Amino acid sequence: MTQTILVVGLDGSASGGKALAFAEDRAKAIGDCLIVVCYVIEWSPFTFQTPEENEQRHKRREEEIKTARERVLDPAIAAGKAADLNIEGHVFHGDAADILDDLAVKRGASQIIIGRVGARGLKERLFGGVAGRLVASASVPVTIIP
Repeated sequence: MTQTILVVGLDGSASGGKALAFAEDRAKAIGDCLIVVCYVIEWSPFTFQTPEENEQRHKRREEEIKTARERVLDPAIAAGKAADLNIEGHVFHGDAADILDDLAVKRGASQIIIGRVGARGLKERLFGGVAGRLVASASVPVTIIP
């Protein structure tokens, strides 16, 4: 029997925390399961920046990754390991829907689990969010936790 892999999108919101709790419950029920937690820092290659901003881009990127790890991923991973779960975490820059789907495909995940309302709330309600884009285009089943 092969290991089941669940990809969980975390953003530091309460909804993301519920998604992780759901994944942890599923992992306990499944048994041989790996939870792959992913924090995506939204970034667009189409953002126009000044030369001064480009000089600071790498430093800012490294600071964002460090902050995401310290505030969101490390506590989630520590809690999962304390509960005897097989869990790992990753931080990426880019489009959250695309990255979560790509990660699920690359890791052979059986599903992606996300919260319904992310940390950006109103903007996503107005312009469409990660959940809607994932449901429309994901390569694996998507579970959205209210």
